Amino acid sequence: MAILFVEYPKCSTCKKAKKWLDEHGIDYVDRHIVEDNPSAEELSAWKDRSGLPVRRFFNTSGKLYREMNVKAQLDAGMTDCEAIELLATNGMLVKRPLVVGDDFVLVGFREVQWADALL
Repeated sequence: MAILFVEYPKCSTCKKAKKWLDEHGIDYVDRHIVEDNPSAEELSAWKDRSGLPVRRFFNTSGKLYREMNVKAQLDAGMTDCEAIELLATNGMLVKRPLVVGDDFVLVGFREVQWADALL
């Protein structure tokens, strides 16, 4: 089963996650999150598949997130649809890495969670 690995190559967490995938012999298709930002349709499907709230898809430690004051926008009642549209505007807003499988989506790198889903 090949999975989709969505990353920002300069991100240290993404590098660690990619190394983990390689060490465990997991096949994946690599996708650069800035050069090929997920579309609103993809993000909406991934949110539904993950079972996570849309807030978990934001890169809350990112410079752009802070500059755009996204937290305040979310707290002010931004809808999921509006949040997904915002995420689709710039890959730097999206939490990474993302692993997308046929029936799951993992957001961020948590080794135990990844092992449960992928091994």
